[in-house]
Amino acid sequence: MMKVLLSLLCFIVLVYGQSTPDLATMTALKNSLTLPKGFGWTEADPCLWKGCKCDTSKRVVRIQLGNSSISGTLPSDIQNLSSLTVFEVMNNKLTGKIPSLSGLSSLQRVNVHDNGFTSIDEDFFTVQFSATNCSLSGEIPDFLGGLTFPSLTTLKLSYNLLKMTALAQVSLQGNGFSGPIPDFSELVSLKSFNVRENQLTGTPCDPRVNTLLSIVEAFGYPVRFAQSWKGNDPCNGWVGITCSGPDITVINFKNMGLTGTISPRFADFASLQLYGKVPEFKPNVVDTSGNTDIGKDGPRPAPGSPGDSGKKASSNAGKVVLRDATDNFNEKNILGRGGFGIVYKGELHDGTKIAVKRMESSIISGKGLDEFKSEIAVLTRVRHRNLVVLHGYCLEGNERLLVYQYMPQGTLSRFIFHWQEEHLEPLKWTRRLIIALDVARGVEYLHTLAHQSFIHRDLKPSNILLGDDMHAKVADFGLVRLAPEGAQSIETKIAGTFGYLAPEYAVTGRVTTKVDVYSFGVILMELLTGRKALDANRSEEDVHLATWFRRMFINKDTFSKAIDRTMKINEETEETIGSINKVAELASHCCAREPQKRPDMSHIVNVLVSLVQQWKPAELDRGSEDINGLDYDQLFSQMVRGELGEDYTQTSLPELDNTFKSDQGR
Repeated sequence: MMKVLLSLLCFIVLVYGQSTPDLATMTALKNSLTLPKGFGWTEADPCLWKGCKCDTSKRVVRIQLGNSSISGTLPSDIQNLSSLTVFEVMNNKLTGKIPSLSGLSSLQRVNVHDNGFTSIDEDFFTVQFSATNCSLSGEIPDFLGGLTFPSLTTLKLSYNLLKMTALAQVSLQGNGFSGPIPDFSELVSLKSFNVRENQLTGTPCDPRVNTLLSIVEAFGYPVRFAQSWKGNDPCNGWVGITCSGPDITVINFKNMGLTGTISPRFADFASLQLYGKVPEFKPNVVDTSGNTDIGKDGPRPAPGSPGDSGKKASSNAGKVVLRDATDNFNEKNILGRGGFGIVYKGELHDGTKIAVKRMESSIISGKGLDEFKSEIAVLTRVRHRNLVVLHGYCLEGNERLLVYQYMPQGTLSRFIFHWQEEHLEPLKWTRRLIIALDVARGVEYLHTLAHQSFIHRDLKPSNILLGDDMHAKVADFGLVRLAPEGAQSIETKIAGTFGYLAPEYAVTGRVTTKVDVYSFGVILMELLTGRKALDANRSEEDVHLATWFRRMFINKDTFSKAIDRTMKINEETEETIGSINKVAELASHCCAREPQKRPDMSHIVNVLVSLVQQWKPAELDRGSEDINGLDYDQLFSQMVRGELGEDYTQTSLPELDNTFKSDQGR
C-alpha cells in the first residue's frame, strides 16, 4: 500500500512539474515587481495570473501588464520564456535595465514605453520594439547592425534622452541604407554629412530653392527661414514667398528684423513683380529701370486676367487684404494644419478677426480642388448657428483661400485630449453635454432641415470649433455629399478619418446619413471617456474606442471606471450620473454595427435637449408675481361668469399635466 501511495505522489509531482515549465521564471518576474494591492498573482499556476496567457502545453505565450501601476524591475530570466510571443508592460513605473530577449525566436511584439527605464542590453533582440518615452539616455548601443538583429523591422526610441545635438560629423558611406534621408534639422552643430554609396532616395534642389538660399545667405541664414522653409517647392507655403503658378512673383521680407546685404541673386527671378514706394537712398545706389509697377500700390494683373481692365480684380485685391491680415501668412498666426492646407488667424483693418484656410499649392488640382469647391458650394447654401460661417473665398493664380469666422477657443480636441499641455481647464459634464447638443443640432440641420440634405462624412473633434462662449460649430465641409432620398445609399470613394468611419462605409464605400450618426456616437464616447477614437498606445484589444466602449458599457458595475476621471463623477449628483448613463446608452446606439439600428439626428437632438434643458417650476416670488395682491382664480371665475352670464355655475377645473415629452417638440 505504501508503494502505491509513493508512486501516486511521484506521478502527481511529475505532472505538476510538466504543467508549469515556466514557473521558476515567472516567480522571478513576480518577485522583481511591486504589484498594486488586489492585483492577484496568488495562484500556484502562472497560467492563471492576470495578464498572462499560456498555450496548450502550459508554456507562457503572452504577458500583457500595460497600464497597471506596476513598479520594480525586469529580471534577466525573461529570456528563458522560449514560447513568449507578446510582452507588454507599457505605461507603468518600471525602472532599471531592459533585459536581453535574445533567443526568444517566437517573440513578435514588445511594448515597454512610458516607464522609467535607464538602459537597454546591447544584445537585445526582437522583431518590433517600442521604448518611446522611457527616459533612456546615453549612447545608442551597437545592436542596430544587420548581422546582430537580422529580424529587426521596427524600432521606436522617440521621446527619450538619446540626443545628439552636439553631433558635428556623420559618415555612413558605403552601407546598404535605403529610403528617404531623415530630418536632421535639430542637429544644430552638424557640419559634415556623408551618405554616399547607399541606396537613399531624394530629389535635387529646385533651382528656385538654390536661388532663395543664396539670397538669405546674405542675411546670415536666419533661423526663421530654416524653420519654415521646408520641402523642395518654395511655392508651397514658404514664408515671404508668393507665386503665380510655378513663378515666384512676390518676395516679402517685411518686418522680419533682417540684417546683412541685399543679394544680387534677386535679379535671377525674372517673374518677380516689384511695386511700392522705393526707400530713399543716396544717388545711383538703386536702379529701378524696367520695373513698371515701382511706385504703385500693387502689381498689374496679368494680360487677359479678370482684372486686366485698368482695375485690380476683386479676387486679387482680396488676396492682398488677406496677406496683410495674416502678416503675409506668418507662422506665428497658424491655428492648425489639415490634410489640404494651413489655417491662419487674421485681423482686418476694422479689427474683425478671421480664420483663413490656405490650400497647399501642391494639391490645387484633383481631390484638393474638389474639396475646396465642395466647401464653398455647401457653406454658401446653408446657414445655421451651429455651422461655421464662411465669410468669403479667393481664387487667384495658385492661391486658394477660404475665409471663416474666427473661433477663439479652437477645436474641441484641445479640451478633450490636450488640455494639460495647453494649460486648459478640463470640461465639466454640463459643458460637454451642451457641446454635444450644439453639434447634434448642426448635423440635424444638414440632414433634414436645410433645403437639401447633406452628409458631412468627416465629423471628429478637430472639426468642431468653439467660440468664447464655449458653444460649438461644425466645420470642414470638404467631404460633404448630397444625401440620397429615403433609405437609399450612394457609393463614394472612402474618405474621412479612421476611428470615426462607420463599418459599412469603410467596407463598401456606400453612405447614408447614418455614417454621420456613427461618427457622432464616437464623439460622444470621447466626451464621456476622454479617450481618442484610435489609440495605438493601448493594448491590441483596446485600440478602437467604439469596440472597447461597448464592452465596458455592458458591465454596469465597471462602467464608471471608463468615464473621464477629470469629471469626478463620484462627486456629482444622481441626476448628473443619470445624465451620463443616458448619453452613454445613446452613444452605444449611435455606434450600432447595422446602420438601420442607429437613431436619426432628430431623435438624438430630442434626447440631448431633454437632458440639457430640463424644465422645473419656478419658485414663487411674493415680491414680484403677487405684487398687486391679485387672486387669479377669483378673477378667472369672474371673467368666465361675465362671458356666460349669471346662469354660469362654477365647477372645478381639471389639473393640467405639467409633463413634457421629447416627441412633442423642441
